[in-house]
Amino acid sequence: MTANDVLLSLPTNAAKRSHRAHQIRLRISKVGVTLFTASMAMIFLLPFLYMVLTSLKDSDQMTALNAPLYPATQEMYTASDGQQYVVYEVPTASGTQELALKDPRRTDSTFIDTKTGQTVEWTGNWRSLTPVWLLSIKWANFDNVLGVLNFPLLLRNTLFVSVLGTIGAVTSAILVAFGFARFHIPGKNGLFMLLIMTIMLPFQVLLIPQYMGFMAIGWTGTLLPLIVPHFFANAYNVFLLRQYFLTLPRELDEAAQIDGASPLRILFSVIVPQAWPAIVAVSLFHFFFSWNDFFAPLVYLSGHNDLFTMTVGLQAFSATYARAGSGTLTQTGALLAMIVPVAIFFAGQRAFMRGVIISGVEK
Repeated sequence: MTANDVLLSLPTNAAKRSHRAHQIRLRISKVGVTLFTASMAMIFLLPFLYMVLTSLKDSDQMTALNAPLYPATQEMYTASDGQQYVVYEVPTASGTQELALKDPRRTDSTFIDTKTGQTVEWTGNWRSLTPVWLLSIKWANFDNVLGVLNFPLLLRNTLFVSVLGTIGAVTSAILVAFGFARFHIPGKNGLFMLLIMTIMLPFQVLLIPQYMGFMAIGWTGTLLPLIVPHFFANAYNVFLLRQYFLTLPRELDEAAQIDGASPLRILFSVIVPQAWPAIVAVSLFHFFFSWNDFFAPLVYLSGHNDLFTMTVGLQAFSATYARAGSGTLTQTGALLAMIVPVAIFFAGQRAFMRGVIISGVEK
């Protein structure tokens, strides 16, 4: 190889090294982003994981010292006389052994060897010993909750309120958003700003006037106050749908008008078929809001146990079993209440995320 060949190959080698270094930096950055995302996901999923594990535990494990995080029960040894004793990990001269505590005393105790059945004298404070825990999943917690909580009734009432309320909220929001997005109305921007300003009104400010109005027409103690108000457009839903409608080209409307389509025909035949991502997002938003709503059902359904929704029923159930000192059944009830919303979210998450990104970011 001549000197000229060496000089010509230097830029090529330098480019290869630079490309290799760039690839290494890119891989390191991808690994860092992946680790950060996984860490954040674990932080948000830890409460859910705790709920799942707690719902499968025995109530005695919740109050036991040095109990493991996973569902478990203390290992018991049955002696020849039929008595059961708790098994502990006991340090001895021959190593740590699993012995059953027969006669606990302050400075020394009598144990039973679980393998041979012979008694063993051990010097020390037995309270410092760690009991032996065995994996034990209490599926019976779900049967107990389903029987005590009257889950089918709560599920029926909640689905009735959530589904009807979602239909009314989405339908009214589509009509109002279509008007703001497509019609030339005098003062339209001012009306839209006034609508958005209603978001700043807290629910508690309107509670007493609304309650007095519903009581005057005899709707308290029924599900109507939880359903009918949603048939009047909500500012959040109108904003999201309007933003999405504005992204659709007006040429589609003009082409439909040339073919003789009315405004409603344009809405349901042209706009709605192209706005399904935003409609699905708004539907899920409202469904989850209605499903998780606690304050309104508590106010309007007080004293009518047969009309309780899931949140109010769980609160009453939790208050009862909190006094009994058991958190396993309340976590089991909360986990059962999450099944329907979680299943619906995963079924429509693609359209949900697309609708949120397009309607909330592009405009």
